[in-house]
Amino acid sequence: MEAITAAADLLRALGAPLRMLIIDELIAGERCVHELVSASSERGRPASQSLISQHLRVLRGAGLVITERRGQEIAYRLADQHVAQIVADAFAHAAEPTPEP
Repeated sequence: MEAITAAADLLRALGAPLRMLIIDELIAGERCVHELVSASSERGRPASQSLISQHLRVLRGAGLVITERRGQEIAYRLADQHVAQIVADAFAHAAEPTPEP
């Protein structure tokens, strides 16, 4: 039952479109908050720095992203490649045609 709860918590942490966008950006490599703000605008989902930071807190709390200080900035990256695979699979599944009932 512990594994089921942990899996549900992971999916809940990924359950917001902006968090999926953040993870998708981090698949390509480390990003700072200002880079994620720019990426959100470029991808048609503009978000403020404070909103991106709030979502990053959720992702960090779930253990999906980790941080590293770069001078005065903090860089975010994926905790492991499992997260990248889960998000890639979710995007692939969403792009599939819906089966007829």
